[in-house]
Amino acid sequence: MAKIERFEDIEAWQTARALTRLIYQLSSRGEFARDFGLRDQMRRAAISIMSNIAEGFESRSDKLFADFLGRARGSAGELRCQTYIAMDVEYINEDQAKEVFVLAEKCSRQISNFMWYLHNNPTHQFREDAAEYDTTLDDLTDLTTGDA
Repeated sequence: MAKIERFEDIEAWQTARALTRLIYQLSSRGEFARDFGLRDQMRRAAISIMSNIAEGFESRSDKLFADFLGRARGSAGELRCQTYIAMDVEYINEDQAKEVFVLAEKCSRQISNFMWYLHNNPTHQFREDAAEYDTTLDDLTDLTTGDA
C-alpha cells in the first residue's frame, strides 16, 4: 500500500472522484438534466462517497474513519441502484450504465479493502497529528480534462 498522507492519496477517493465526474457528465444531458429529483440524488450520492472518505480520513480516530468508510460504501450502492433507474427510464444507455457500475463497484471494493486493512493493522500510521498540506494550483487536477 502506498504511503497515505492526505485523503487525496487514497485510491478509493480517486476512483470516487472519477465516478462523480462521470455522474455529472451523464446527468447534464437531455431529459436527465431536467429530472431534478433523480439527477440531484445521483449527484449527492456520488459526492457523498468522496466526502465521507475525506471526512473519515480527517476524523480523530480509526473507528470514526471506518464508520465514514461504511457510509461511503453505502452511497456507492445507492448510486448503483439509482443508475438502474436512469437506465430504465432511458436517460442513459446500457454502455453508460455499465461505465457507472464498473467505477462504483471498483470504489466499493477499494473501500472494503481499506476497511479490512484498518481493522487488521491497528498499528498503521499514515496520518500525522500536525499534517501540513502544501497544495498549489499546479498540484490540482484540471477539472475540464481530468488530467493531473
